[in-house]
Amino acid sequence: MQKRNVTLSMPTDLIRRAKALAAARDKSLSELLRESLEEKVSEASGYRQAMERQLKILATGFDLGLRGKIAWSRDSVNERG
Repeated sequence: MQKRNVTLSMPTDLIRRAKALAAARDKSLSELLRESLEEKVSEASGYRQAMERQLKILATGFDLGLRGKIAWSRDSVNERG
């Protein structure tokens, strides 16, 4: 994997806390940020794939065993006996 340097601007307090978190996890700040970005990108990709899968299912529809014919009316279902 080829690497490339990136310059980020962040609040000083955030950098300080992120460095402390990275040190507590025995990682570098770069490693912590890379892992966080990889997680976010993976989540977004997984969400997109799940959404496309569900939209395909909705477009196809569900087989309810009725063969496209509904044998009851709204009024008959809502009749009070």
